[in-house]
Amino acid sequence: MKKIKIDPVLTAAWILAAISAFFVKPSAEYAGYIDWRSLGILWSLMVVIQGFRENSVFEKIAEILLKKVRTGWQLAAVLILMCFVGSMLITNDVALITFVPFAMMILHSCKRDDMMILVVVLQTIAANLGSMFTPIGNPQNLYMYGLTGMSIVEFASTMFPYTAAAFVLLAVSLAALPKKNEAINIGDDFNVTKSFGSPKQIIIYSVLFLAALLTVLRVIPWYVLAAAVLIVVAGMDYKILMQADYILLLTFIGFFIFTGNMGKIPEIRVFLRSVMDGSEFPVAVLTSQFISNVPATLMLSDFANDQKALLTGVNVGGLGTLIASMASLISYKAYTGENKDKAGRYFMVFTGMNVIFLIVMLALHAVIA
Repeated sequence: MKKIKIDPVLTAAWILAAISAFFVKPSAEYAGYIDWRSLGILWSLMVVIQGFRENSVFEKIAEILLKKVRTGWQLAAVLILMCFVGSMLITNDVALITFVPFAMMILHSCKRDDMMILVVVLQTIAANLGSMFTPIGNPQNLYMYGLTGMSIVEFASTMFPYTAAAFVLLAVSLAALPKKNEAINIGDDFNVTKSFGSPKQIIIYSVLFLAALLTVLRVIPWYVLAAAVLIVVAGMDYKILMQADYILLLTFIGFFIFTGNMGKIPEIRVFLRSVMDGSEFPVAVLTSQFISNVPATLMLSDFANDQKALLTGVNVGGLGTLIASMASLISYKAYTGENKDKAGRYFMVFTGMNVIFLIVMLALHAVIA
């Protein structure tokens, strides 16, 4: 389990929940506010994906892909594409936790530190935008998919134009890389991990991951999945159970209580619905800039009439400020932890690229809408 520490978003969620309790007396109804299905699936995915990470599955796949690159732009493209595609299946947070340190190590070993800031920034954008294509790409999508009752086809078709535009923008952005055509020789003997890990564990985690996908698609009940993950992983490697992001899960519960209580107060419910009516997309984008897109989703979902607009808004809203998507802080901390003297430069490049991508996405929404 991650060490419990003072997390600003977690703290804010529970302060709001506590304040709201003064207006709506605590009762057994509070449990009804909580979307246990989303939390159960999210926890299960966290555990399963951590199991893959412990077996070095993602790093080994990356090594195989990187052995094919020959130039700077090809190297950058692979590193960025891994975050873009990977985030669709393993969430934006895990994609960045896994591939950003990996990319920094590779770029440094190839003596291409000159590309590092732009590559890490584009990896961050790729993870945040790639993740919006699937229900399991990020926490807000998993929650919204369950809330709206969309089919997987409807969900994917809603997010496809934005995902496709993101892919094109990322490809175009490669032109900004310094010395992008300069040759790079990684070598056939390049490796970071000696093997994929335990074949038996990888097969078991793959089966559990398939079960998680079927649960998201409403084929398997969520509690069956959660029980299976708990029993199987506890028997195989119980330490994996302690490595889920329980801070995020507690944050969800805090916001569920707060928004549930707000919905019980007639004056506030009417006011928020009037503010949101027809403005779900811009309100979601703007709110995300200040509190990040996951809390924005939980706070606004009960008062939105157009849930699809809210879904696209909170995903596009992950662009912009450094805290618009909390996943962006993973990259920021990873890079500045080793390059404290370049924190200002990273922030400037990050903000500039995010603003460009955000403007394009807003323009695209205006055309689609």
